[in-house]
Amino acid sequence: MQILQAIIMGIVQGLSEFLPISSSAHLVISSNLYKYFANVEHEQLSQEIFLDIMLHLGTLIAVLIFFRKDIKEIVIAFINGVKNNNYSNNNAKIALYIIIGTVITVLAALPMQKIAEFLVASPSFVGILLIITGLLLCISEAYSKKLNEKSSEIDFKTSVFVAISQGIAALPGFSRSGLTIATALLRKKDRVSAARYSFLLSIPIILGASMVYPFFSIDVSELSSFNWTAIIVGTIVSGIVGYLCIKYFIKFVGKYSLSFFGYYCIIVGGLTFLFFILH
Repeated sequence: MQILQAIIMGIVQGLSEFLPISSSAHLVISSNLYKYFANVEHEQLSQEIFLDIMLHLGTLIAVLIFFRKDIKEIVIAFINGVKNNNYSNNNAKIALYIIIGTVITVLAALPMQKIAEFLVASPSFVGILLIITGLLLCISEAYSKKLNEKSSEIDFKTSVFVAISQGIAALPGFSRSGLTIATALLRKKDRVSAARYSFLLSIPIILGASMVYPFFSIDVSELSSFNWTAIIVGTIVSGIVGYLCIKYFIKFVGKYSLSFFGYYCIIVGGLTFLFFILH
């Protein structure tokens, strides 16, 4: 693992985690392209997986900082809801939806773990899933544009469907934010509300993946062989880039269509499939 590689992947993670273009796909693609053109020998799969987890931790910190006020209000509303046994407050409902949605996400994602590990080393297949992500974005955006009225309030059914989408997005190539936002659009929600809920719902999953997953999946004896300087630098870069990305993406979705990202996913997915299937 080289520092330059970690920086590149940190930038890629910071940009692609919150844009609906699949951070996992771009990490797989950028890592494989870097090794191909830099003629880097095959590395420990465990180190690559661990770097991926740490890069997600960096973007998690970005989410926590950016939405700190929202998170505080949601937590306070939930505590008051528990005390009074009353969850009529919208923020209290969001807290419940995030808790239930996290459980659903885990149940949906667990069966896909082995497939996800296979896809990490199979960028051509990742390209196919990226194309599917692009098509879903275009379809949901087209449907949303035809609606006369859109809601900004997340309801229970929407939270369940969004959580299932987040679980399916455990597969590299499926964009977590892309699938969750597209699902919310198909449930007649506006883009800003869909994006905001998507980011908030990601917090416990990314936290669990970055704090719990390593203890069960990484051999402790391998940690000493990791390039920790590269890993730490990549994590910091992903956090800084991620924060800036959230800030400007929220503004973007309030004004412009998501179809641009759909076309991008289709083109990049197609090029990725062709490149790696031929090399």
